[in-house]
Amino acid sequence: MPLALLALTLSAFAIGTTEFVIVGLIPTMAADLNVTLPSAGLLVSLYALGVAIGAPVLTALTGKWNRKHVLLAVMALFVAGNFLAWQSPDYTTLMLARILTGLAHGVFFSIGSTIATGLVPKEKAASAIAIMFTGLTVALVTGVPLGTYIGQEFGWQATFLVVAVLGLIALIGSAILVPNNLKQPPAAKLSAQVKVLTQPRLLLVYAITALGYGGTFTAFTFLAPILEQVSGFNPDAIALIMLVYGVSVAVGNIWGGKMADKMGPIKALTIIFSGLVTVLIMFNFAAVNPVTAVITILIWGAFAFGNVPGLQVYVVKLAEKYTPDAVDVASGLNIAAFNVGIALGAWGGGLIVANAGLMHTPWVGAVIVLIALGLTRLSGRLDNKTAGLNTKAQSDAQSLCSD
Repeated sequence: MPLALLALTLSAFAIGTTEFVIVGLIPTMAADLNVTLPSAGLLVSLYALGVAIGAPVLTALTGKWNRKHVLLAVMALFVAGNFLAWQSPDYTTLMLARILTGLAHGVFFSIGSTIATGLVPKEKAASAIAIMFTGLTVALVTGVPLGTYIGQEFGWQATFLVVAVLGLIALIGSAILVPNNLKQPPAAKLSAQVKVLTQPRLLLVYAITALGYGGTFTAFTFLAPILEQVSGFNPDAIALIMLVYGVSVAVGNIWGGKMADKMGPIKALTIIFSGLVTVLIMFNFAAVNPVTAVITILIWGAFAFGNVPGLQVYVVKLAEKYTPDAVDVASGLNIAAFNVGIALGAWGGGLIVANAGLMHTPWVGAVIVLIALGLTRLSGRLDNKTAGLNTKAQSDAQSLCSD
């Protein structure tokens, strides 16, 4: 394995940590910054919004640049954003820092796969991408709970300092180890993105992604205050619970991928979304007891992130059919859809907390995921209808030939 791939993996680890660690620190940050819980939740929304913009727009604008130069610029922006978060004197500055790091995140994962595959022989391309994304999975399992613990013990600013240092190490490693002569892929033009966004079938899947993923974040964004105020946990226990959730997420990712491969994305997503709706409704009742709360969170993690492989596979499958010259663009826009879902889910959750209370977020999240489930079934019926028409057309053509 090239050492340069380790630098990319460390970058993915740092980026994954900074995205989700804030969930465990929201009560601490709200109290320290003297803002409400919904305002603290906006820090999740703004980061995700930065990712949603950075992935398609900035990737397209930097498409003709040298890949290594883009990588270094993105990691420099990421480090600067986290240093700014560490030194933020107020809530407004912290919001700016979150947007900057979100922009860096979006571009990094858009170009990271291309860079990773350029570091290894063609037959090892898939393994290289898997190794890089391991950094993201490990971040959910270890980086987020560790970052939450650091924030609880030493102040939330310390978490951003540690992440900034990790990003700086990854930046230096990339500068030294990543070669300058990486193969330059064709630039992803904005016009190609517009073409993808005019395809109704792809727009339907993007809606499924945003709703199916965003419904979780309506409640997940405010998981720490729910655990403290409703379940009765001490703030120090939140890091351990985030570790439980992270392990569940890692298992769910693998399980969801295998299910999508075995039974197809529609059937897999139907099972996963149905399970997610059930778990979110259960959490309304389970949250009042510490034991049942943790058990439900353990199940929740598996369903919440188990939909990611199926949604990505489904988008690629439809893009190959409807926009075969823009498959990568379609896949990248689905990443943006995930983050639009996070942004809207966290923002909507904040409105619910402000106007109705914390424990209304899980059942509203369940309703949102239920809508995604309905759209999934609709998309499956459209697939079957199209397949039936194609079969009939082939049968008619064969009849004509035989005549």
